[in-house]
Amino acid sequence: MYFCPVPITEAFRQAAIRSRTNGSRIPRAVPLLRRRPDPLHVHELTPARSARIIVTAFLLALLLGTGLLMLPVSTVDPGNAEAITAAFTATSALCVTGLVTVDTATYWTPFGQVVIICLIQVGGLGVMTFTTMLGILLARKFGLSTRLLANAETKSRGGARQVVARIVLTTAVIETAAAGILFLRFWGHYHYSPGAALAHGAFHAVSAFNNAGFALYSLNVMDFSGDPWILLTLAACVILGGLGFPVLYELRRHLRTPRRWSMNTRLVLLATPVLLLGGTVFLAVLEWNNSQTLGQDSPAVRVLNAFFQSTISRTAGFNSIDISHMHPVSWLGMDILMFIGGGPAGTAGGLKVTTFGVLFFIALTEIRGGAAVPVLGKQLSRSVQREAMTVVVLATGAVIGGTMLIMLADESLGLDRVLFECVSAFATVGLSTGITPTLPVFAQCVLIVLMFTGRLGPVTVAAAIAFGRRPPAYELPKERPLIG
Repeated sequence: MYFCPVPITEAFRQAAIRSRTNGSRIPRAVPLLRRRPDPLHVHELTPARSARIIVTAFLLALLLGTGLLMLPVSTVDPGNAEAITAAFTATSALCVTGLVTVDTATYWTPFGQVVIICLIQVGGLGVMTFTTMLGILLARKFGLSTRLLANAETKSRGGARQVVARIVLTTAVIETAAAGILFLRFWGHYHYSPGAALAHGAFHAVSAFNNAGFALYSLNVMDFSGDPWILLTLAACVILGGLGFPVLYELRRHLRTPRRWSMNTRLVLLATPVLLLGGTVFLAVLEWNNSQTLGQDSPAVRVLNAFFQSTISRTAGFNSIDISHMHPVSWLGMDILMFIGGGPAGTAGGLKVTTFGVLFFIALTEIRGGAAVPVLGKQLSRSVQREAMTVVVLATGAVIGGTMLIMLADESLGLDRVLFECVSAFATVGLSTGITPTLPVFAQCVLIVLMFTGRLGPVTVAAAIAFGRRPPAYELPKERPLIG
């Protein structure tokens, strides 16, 4: 039974009548019977159910996009696209990856390109929206203190409608600003017609902010390798989308008060410049004298392209240099950058910088012999430690398994190239060494599964970890095996 202060209601009036007849005091509260459950709310929307709804929605969107790309109006050549080609392109666009098996600029008609950019927008915006909404649903299942901590950390103030409205507004503002800059550059410098400049500017702005990497050029953006207006605009969109909306909102509110930043924001803002600068130096050193990548450009252009590829390796599939002719060690370094990815609750892929930041501080604490794990002035929850390690183990298994399957399908391919494609697919990056279009159908299906799993897997795994636990009926004896 619920007890609550009662206004002038029928129950209060009856209690007042009884008090006048027996001389008792008017009660401050009266019991109210539980209302019968609403039939519409019998099946509660649990996090596991939410995850299944998200996966189902993406599958339906994938089928719709595949069907649209298979229409004769979507392809330049007579007839329609093959099912595997349409499915691969739709998956790559919906999962904001950027891997392609055909030339986007010449294979698809303007209608097909519109379908692709719509899938990119739905994939980026939809995942962000549902991730935030799922976070709100998760917070409502905890106690009051946990809900307050979750709201403070994710900055999810207000209802789901307000959160979604903020995401849509932020996306529209950034994409519009980037499209405007690209439009002016295409129109004023490259002398595109106003319509073509607007179309190209809008397409690449959406593709960049959603970390997709699709381009309307056969060589991607290699023709603009010396143009800072194009490359830096695309890089800025990738970085902003990769920071994540919780970080963007927190910076807007507490830009001048870093002491109020959450652990999530501190980890993202610490790791992002380190990875950008480290990747730039790494690629510049290895490719500086490579005549097929950076070697033929001026020093300023070399640094520009090294920075651009370092940024893009964090989950967007643009390339301003020929990836297929890079040094194998460069591929391995980019594998690491792609696997780490960007910030959570944004458009970036990968395992997220926060996951690896957590693992770094766990290792550092273990080396120092500490018990609790301090992270930038705060203490890390033990449940987060288990989640981070579980996600890394599952992701590593998926990449290794995919690499093995593709190498079994085509034994002529080298390990370095296949590993690069699998990491790129799982981390939803989209960079390629050039072997994706030549892969057999089975291998392309493996990449499709990796792209889909990499985009939606972390959300599903997080929901399963948070709500898949059941209190054990007994506790087993503890024992410490030898580690290392």
